[in-house]
Order: sequence, then C-alpha cells, then structure tokens
Amino acid sequence: MPFGTVTLNDGNEFPVIAFGTGSAMKYKDVTDYVGQAIDNGFSHIDTAQFYQTEAYVGLAIKESGLSRSSLYITTKYSFHGSPRQAIQQSLNKIGLSYVDLYLVHFPSLFSDFESGWQEFEKMKKDGLTRSIGVSNFNLENLQKLMKIAVTKPAVNQISFHPYNYASHKAMLEYCAKHSITVEAYGSLNSITRNPGGPVDAVVNAAAKRLGATPNQVIFSWVRSKGVAIVTTSRSKERLQEYLAVEDLPPLTAEEITAIEDAGAKGPPSRLVIARLAMQHKFERSSYLVMWLVIAIMFGFATFFMF
Repeated sequence: MPFGTVTLNDGNEFPVIAFGTGSAMKYKDVTDYVGQAIDNGFSHIDTAQFYQTEAYVGLAIKESGLSRSSLYITTKYSFHGSPRQAIQQSLNKIGLSYVDLYLVHFPSLFSDFESGWQEFEKMKKDGLTRSIGVSNFNLENLQKLMKIAVTKPAVNQISFHPYNYASHKAMLEYCAKHSITVEAYGSLNSITRNPGGPVDAVVNAAAKRLGATPNQVIFSWVRSKGVAIVTTSRSKERLQEYLAVEDLPPLTAEEITAIEDAGAKGPPSRLVIARLAMQHKFERSSYLVMWLVIAIMFGFATFFMF
C-alpha cells in the first residue's frame, strides 16, 4: 500500500513522504536519482534554492512524462531578497507555472516577519504556489508568525528524530492545535549520525518483531507522531525499503514510548561514535588484509605449480 496524503489547513492534499534533493545531493546533478524515485513510487519531490538542484528536478519531471497533476513539488526560499523574484527564478529552473508548496527555508530570512509573510500570502493568492509554509521554525518563530499571519503556514519542515523529540514536543502540540502539518528531515539521525546510542536497542527489538529494518522502524515511529517524512537515497532498494513502511504492522504503544524514552537519554558521546567508526574501519581493514594474504598465498602456489 503506497503512502497516502493528509489534508493541509488550506484544503490542499499533501503526500506524506517526499524524496529530498538536499543533504548529500546538494549541488549535484540529481536528474537520475529523482527519476529513479519517481519510477519507484515517489510523487512528492522536495528541492530548494540553496540545494541548487531545481533545474535537475525539472529535467527529471520532464523525462518522467507524467502529468503535472500527478506530482507534488516543494521548493524553498533560501536567500535574502525578494521572495517573488526567488519563486519566479525557481519556477523557471524547474519549468513549472506553479509549485505545490513554497517554504521559507530559515526564519532568519525574514528581517520583518509581517512584510515577508505578506509576500508569501500574495504569491499564494496569485497562483505561483498552492500552499505556503516554513522550515526550521521553532515554537517562538511560529508564535511570532501566527500573530501577523492572515494565511496560516500549512507546513513546518524540521529536523526531527528520537534524540530531539523531547525538545520539539511543545512545538508539535502547537502545530497540532493550529492544524500545521509537521514534516521531518534527518529522521534517521540515530542510525546515520549517532549510532551506538540508547535508541538502537529498542529500535532493533521492534525491527526483529516486525521483520523490518531499523530504518523502517524509525519512519514508522515518525508517522506515529503524525509527522510527514522527507528522505533521500541513491539506492533503488533503499527507496523501496522506505516506501514499504506503509505495509508494516504499526508499532505498539509500548514500542513508541520505548523509542521516545531512549531518545530522551540523549545521543551517544562523540567518543562512542568514534570508537564505532574505528571498529568499522578496523573490520574493513582486517577483511582487506585477509584477502591480500589469500591472494599472496595463491600467487606463491601458482608459482610453485608452474
């Protein structure tokens, strides 16, 4: 079963999993990777001025041959200057007449929240974007924006994972109260950036029960909090793994709580991460040495045989 959509506070439908072109894909030609994501079932593509991937996203969209209405495109206002000029430049690069969602990439881009957000509201009214939202806004930023907004932000895209969940709880409650959809990036932090911490054991236990991968358990936990996902990978198999999350049985209430409790203990120390990295490096080195010895022995054997 594919990932579905949620209805945003402006009435538009929002696919709850997106293929992102930031992270390690920034500043690179991502045409093939975006095309691969579309071919494997991603309909929501996330880009930004800052990533410098908009033109490649546009090329992948064109090469897909899909109708505009079958794809959902998010991009972001990432640099100081006129938001209207920025969105026009983004639309030109992507090759579209409108985007589905336009986000303020960072709160610091608004020297004046009121005038800045009014420009976003006007761009929505003028049809340059279907929905408007924000990214990397904390609770204080959101409260400040909501005081002057005529149109509420539909989405807040943030870094969200078990190790920062506790610090985001108040903001999640605020977003729920105002029907602002939260979208997570960096959700696999406990696996990719902070392995060896207290979250690992509870995630691995849930993965074993479900016959799933730790990545899938983390994404299932994210969805259990009502949060949408933006993720990325160059691997076709990894993308299929992510999309298969919707086919898994749900986590139990106990597993969800256990992940949150483990995350509240904080990530592992840098020393633990360094030790794991060294261990991995040593294991790889040992593996290479073993094959080198085998090759040398085979060489000697061949020499004496002939």
